[in-house]
Amino acid sequence: MGAKSVGCMGHCLWLTLFACVFVACSSVPKRPAELFTIRNVAESQLDLANHEVDQGNFERALQILDEAKRLATSVDDPSLLVRELLARGNVLYYQGDEAGAALLWEDARVEAEHTGEIELAAMARIYLERGRLLSGADAEEVRLAVSRELSVIKKDKLFIALGWTVIGLAEKENGHFAEAEAALKKSLDIHQKGNYLEAAGGDWYLIASVRSVAGNYDAAINALSFAITFDRRAENSYGLGMDWRAAGDVYKKAGDLAAAQNAYQRSLAIFKAISHEQEAAVSAARLTALLGARDAEWAVAVASS
Repeated sequence: MGAKSVGCMGHCLWLTLFACVFVACSSVPKRPAELFTIRNVAESQLDLANHEVDQGNFERALQILDEAKRLATSVDDPSLLVRELLARGNVLYYQGDEAGAALLWEDARVEAEHTGEIELAAMARIYLERGRLLSGADAEEVRLAVSRELSVIKKDKLFIALGWTVIGLAEKENGHFAEAEAALKKSLDIHQKGNYLEAAGGDWYLIASVRSVAGNYDAAINALSFAITFDRRAENSYGLGMDWRAAGDVYKKAGDLAAAQNAYQRSLAIFKAISHEQEAAVSAARLTALLGARDAEWAVAVASS
C-alpha cells in the first residue's frame, strides 16, 4: 500500500471511533442502568441481623447492623437506611431500651416520609404503635391505628404479617380472644406460605399465649407443640427455650406440676446448651418457684448435666 492508503485507513478508523462515541456503537461496553451489588449485600446483612434477633443473639445482631448501616449509607439508599433503623430499634426494644427503640423508629418514620417511602413510613408507624401497646397504651386505639396503616401497605407481605400480629396483640389486650387468634393466624398464613419457619414458630407461640389467657390450656399446649415443631425445623434454639418455658407456665396454670417441671428443665437445658445465661436464669427461677429451693437445686443440676 502507498502512503495515501495508510492515511485513509487511519482517517477511517478515527471516523469509526468518533461515531461510536456519539451514537453508542454496540461494540462499546455499557454500564447497567442501575447497580445493586452493595445494596444486595446490605439486604443480606439485614436478613442475617433479623435472623440473629430471632435466635436471641442481640449483640451479634447489632454488629451486623453496623455493617448494614455503613453499606446503606455508602449508596445513600433510603429504603435500606429506614429498614436498618427499624431493625436496630427492634434489638434495643428486646434489650429493654424502650425509649431508645422509640427514637429509632421515629427516625425511621421521618426518613421514610421525607424520601417518599410510603409503605416504609406506614411500617415505621406500626412499629411505634406496637411499642405503645406493649408500654400500656389503649389497645383499641392501637388496633385502629394499625388497621389504617395496613391499608397503605400493598407490596411487602412481611410488613403485613407484622401488622396483623400487632392487631392480634391489641385484640388480646381487649379480651377479644377469638379475634386475636384470627389476626395472628393471618400472620401465620403469610409466614407459612413464605416458609419463614422461625416467624411461624413465633406466631404459634403468640397464639398459645392468647389461648392460655382465655383459660384454654389444652389448646395452648397444642399451639406450643406447633411452635416447637417449627423452631426445631429452623434449629432455633432460643425459640425452643422460650417455647418450653411457656409450656411450663401453661402446665403450671393447668395444675400439671410434673409436666411443668419437665418443661422448665428442658428450657433450662436448651439455654445452658447455647450459653444464654440470662434466659437460663429465668428458667431456673421458674423451677425454684415451682419446686422450692432445695428440690429446684437438684432439678437445675439435672438440666445442666
